[in-house]
Amino acid sequence: MSETSFAQDWANLAKYETQNNQLPPKQSGEKRIVLMGDSITEFWSQIQPEFFTNTSYINRGISGQTTPQMLIRFRPDVLNLHPDVVVILAGVNDIAGNTGPTTNDAIFGNIISMVELAKANAIKVILCSVLPANNFYWRPNEKAAETIIQLNQLIQSYAKEHDIPYVDYHSAMADAKNGLPKEFSEDSVHPNLKGYQTMQPLLEKAVQKLY
Repeated sequence: MSETSFAQDWANLAKYETQNNQLPPKQSGEKRIVLMGDSITEFWSQIQPEFFTNTSYINRGISGQTTPQMLIRFRPDVLNLHPDVVVILAGVNDIAGNTGPTTNDAIFGNIISMVELAKANAIKVILCSVLPANNFYWRPNEKAAETIIQLNQLIQSYAKEHDIPYVDYHSAMADAKNGLPKEFSEDSVHPNLKGYQTMQPLLEKAVQKLY
């Protein structure tokens, strides 16, 4: 995407526009689940495509995105698809500063806004922890690990208070330095196949709690 087109479509609303328009109407008895997120969500379909084959999961992750961008596209990429459930995994790119300086309170507020939009449209919500990372290769941040833990505490407390399933990827995947180890990642941020295979049952368990 060129700098000009990025400025015109800051939230990348065009990325899934065609797929959204071509999505068939939900069948009777179908449980449609949309995954809203960034590259960690988007790449899941590429690295473990079988997880999305012949299932009710619809991937609406966009690499590099932050929570304000996701909030803008929440209507076309989630609400308008009429899912039964939305899975929200967001925040790491905010902490990296992809769309400028921010705070955990601002990130958390955007996540709450997505939750409230979903609930107002009778869509159930699953909230996920941000995955562990103790730095970012594209934008160094020595406080990344600590900031992620603090954001996850906000998300987890909110989920508990509002009886929302919470998927704790962080506890299942963090190493002793609260980073993402080579076992689960080639670049210390994005999961490899083993990483996604570790995430899959945790997400499926949360989905099963809703039915």
